[in-house]
Amino acid sequence: MTKRREEKSSNGGSSSSNGEEYEVRALRDKIQSSRFNLISEELELELDSTRRRFSRQNVLHGLRDISQGLVIHPDNRWYKAWENFILIWALYSSFFTPMEFGFFRGLPNNLFLLDILGQVAFFLDIILQFFVSYRDSQTYRMIYKRKPIAVRYLKSHFIFDILGCLPWDKIYKATGRKEAVRYLLWIRLTRVRKVTNFFYKMEKDIRINYLFTRIAKLIAVELYCTHTAACIFYYLATTLPEEKEGYTWIGSLQLGDYSYAHFRDIDIWKTYTTSLYFAIVTMATVGYGDIHAVNLREMIFIMFYVSFDMILGAYLIGNMTALIVKGGKTERYRDKMADLMKYMNRNRLGKDVRNQIKGHLRLQYESSYTDAAVLRDIPISIRAKISQSLYKSYIENVTLFRGCSSEFVNQIVIRVHEEFFLPGEVIMEPANVVDQLYFVCHGVLEEVGLAEDGSDETVSLLEPGSSFGEVSILCNIPQPYTVRVRELCRLLRIDKQSFSNILDIYFHDGRRILTNLLEGRKSNLGLKQLESDITSHIAKQEAELALKVNNAAYNGDLQLLKSLIRAGADPNNKDYDDRTPLHLAASRGFEDVTIFLIQEGVQNDTKDNFGMTPLLEAIKNGHDRVASLLVKEGAPLMIDNTGSFLCSLVIKGDSDFLRRLLAHGIDPNSKDYDGRTPLHVATSQGLLQMAKLLVEAGASVLVKDRWGHTPVQEAINSGNKIMIKLLEEANTNELSELPDHSQEITDKVYRRKCTVYPFHPWDPKESRRHGVVLWIPHSIEELTATASEQLKFSSDSIILSEDAGKITDVNMINDGQKLYLVSDEN
Repeated sequence: MTKRREEKSSNGGSSSSNGEEYEVRALRDKIQSSRFNLISEELELELDSTRRRFSRQNVLHGLRDISQGLVIHPDNRWYKAWENFILIWALYSSFFTPMEFGFFRGLPNNLFLLDILGQVAFFLDIILQFFVSYRDSQTYRMIYKRKPIAVRYLKSHFIFDILGCLPWDKIYKATGRKEAVRYLLWIRLTRVRKVTNFFYKMEKDIRINYLFTRIAKLIAVELYCTHTAACIFYYLATTLPEEKEGYTWIGSLQLGDYSYAHFRDIDIWKTYTTSLYFAIVTMATVGYGDIHAVNLREMIFIMFYVSFDMILGAYLIGNMTALIVKGGKTERYRDKMADLMKYMNRNRLGKDVRNQIKGHLRLQYESSYTDAAVLRDIPISIRAKISQSLYKSYIENVTLFRGCSSEFVNQIVIRVHEEFFLPGEVIMEPANVVDQLYFVCHGVLEEVGLAEDGSDETVSLLEPGSSFGEVSILCNIPQPYTVRVRELCRLLRIDKQSFSNILDIYFHDGRRILTNLLEGRKSNLGLKQLESDITSHIAKQEAELALKVNNAAYNGDLQLLKSLIRAGADPNNKDYDDRTPLHLAASRGFEDVTIFLIQEGVQNDTKDNFGMTPLLEAIKNGHDRVASLLVKEGAPLMIDNTGSFLCSLVIKGDSDFLRRLLAHGIDPNSKDYDGRTPLHVATSQGLLQMAKLLVEAGASVLVKDRWGHTPVQEAINSGNKIMIKLLEEANTNELSELPDHSQEITDKVYRRKCTVYPFHPWDPKESRRHGVVLWIPHSIEELTATASEQLKFSSDSIILSEDAGKITDVNMINDGQKLYLVSDEN
């Protein structure tokens, strides 16, 4: 204890022998602020233990204590006792001053000594005010410098307090009892503020019933007003000469057998009671007519008094109504504090946690007019302007947003919320999931990690312009360090969802933020292990961005695509299948998107994992206009192994795709690994339509594969006469070059057989006979003659089908068909 006192003495402080009668404090570097005056100076928070806890750390971080002599803390228990003592004198002075003004022309000795004693007490209080620290309304710090304390008091109540301490009764007598001097007594009514502050504190004390406090305050207001009016009523009567006492309200008063004709000689308490009765019945406007104004001065005063009473009555009734209806700000605070007390008692929370909870709730109560709830009914556009006016300068100075666009900053500004935190509060803890991003406006915080010996170690200080929570939010990893408040802080907060929604639009700024984050962490040796997480997250963001751009191109959302690219997205980025936005726009046939991407200089010769180029995608899906745009820009097809590609199309039977490819100049004679052309495949598979497309595109019918086979030979081997005919018509010169025996082979392949019966198809079964199987010749006449000869039938015969239809051409006969030979007469 002795050592601690010596340390305090070396810093210019002092300590009393009986403990902490006076506490020495020093002001640290003052925070510059234009708006940190949002919290009331009267907030009473017990921060002594917290301040002592962090005093050593403040010295370690360069916050030097500067001694300014004896300073009293407003929460000091001895000073609070003095405040209660002065409150009694203030209450006495507030009620006695009107009475002295109205009922006394010079105080008697006993009252004079009491008055002098009170003025001495108030004079001592004036001296103490030069040593009492206060909470700065701009920085919300306790100010312990003597000069600011003195200047603040001199600018506020010092003059009135000094004038109130003067012995006005003595001065009145010394000046020859001049009446004007007595009016200066009313200066002492400025002491009523001490009584008002007392009731203000009582309303927040949850130990005292709120209804009782409010009713006591309202009764005090009503009694004080009527007491003052009673004193003025009596004063008006005494200012007239004694010979005119009958022309006053009290001099002309007759109550029963008792007369107030010589009221100056009546006992003071009786005259005061009568005056108070007159004031009360006049205020309540329920007078019985027994007391009334007599002269003009009294009438004028009563008119003003009654007018004031109407306002006072409205005030009293309004407050009583509010007590019944409930819902006032102070009552909500008391209810919430009472619920918290029950919760803390039920769960047996520790003293430190209790103090932090109560202090933070009190801080919220005092600063609630800065809450967004106040602006709830204001249009969003106006709220946005208010936020820009209040917070934009802070957000622009945040290191994390260095180099970001003004549009992005504006979006952040209109979505932030303001919060205050007391020293010692832990805002974030390690290994926790973080869903809020904070920006420091005023105050100092610290990031705390574990040292090698397991103790707490300050990793970095967070000063105005800093941010925290960004690593956890952007990289989706748990919070790496504890974030603790060292000084009262004013912070701006934005939730993770809102921040992510903004980054979804402003991709370029998102990359800038990640770069700033990476650079900031690299410069901090204690956080280098996060470099890999941030780097991998940047790569992930790039992949997600490419996917979003491709998705916009796939859906034809030109406006979204424009906004993404103008926000910094690279239109040449590829997705997981190496597809670019141009691939997807061409495959979907979005002409406007394709034109925009071409104007943006997107590469048109890239291939995806399936070997498809944008032009090939457009041709495949039949988007001719898009394909023509790409061809005009010089986009190539770039088909690997064209022969195999075309052969696969023929096998699939995709005639539309093949037609479009042939129309764009692809070589129909391209060969696959076996030297086969698409026409080889078409003829071998009997795909007549495919063969027609290839022949019309100039496919050769005589080109040989590695086995020496031509498409014509493939057609002959398959026995497809129509296919062979097609090839013959396509290139007669090439067919003429076939070997001599090829015609014999062709005729053999061309032969068809039929069965001819010598009866009518509708004859009964018993008249039917066996028929004969014949090769179908080149003419119907030859078939009829051959059948008649074989069946020994007359020469004037005809051939019928099963439906008894006459066949006039052999081309109408199918292979294996049943025919009937009958005489022409039948």
